[in-house]
Amino acid sequence: QVQLVESGGGLVQAGGSLRLSCAASGSTFSSYFMAWFRQAPGKEREFVSGINWSGGRIYYADSVKGRFTISRDNAKNTVYLQMNTLKPDDTAVYYCAATTQTSIMAAPTTYDYWGQGTQVTVSS
Repeated sequence: QVQLVESGGGLVQAGGSLRLSCAASGSTFSSYFMAWFRQAPGKEREFVSGINWSGGRIYYADSVKGRFTISRDNAKNTVYLQMNTLKPDDTAVYYCAATTQTSIMAAPTTYDYWGQGTQVTVSS
């Protein structure tokens, strides 16, 4: 079992930056592949970025590549999402998720644990 708590969301103007954090507790954090998803109103939850236990394998959705950076600190049981050059289309609730398997990394059903989400709103 692992519990995930996101923080760092907020309201920002287009072109601005935010840094999301996801703190994990309850299990061996370094055992998990971690990911960020987002869900906008009326849309399906979509994969944003993922990182393996060592940080040696990192993945991004095409829509955020070059603007977002995922990282993790296993000593602090935390995964981060640095979001730069934000656009109004990035507005969504952002969730972190954890899994021990990565067979279909971009599928929400792959993930066993989810945080409660943090709202990111980008104004134009």
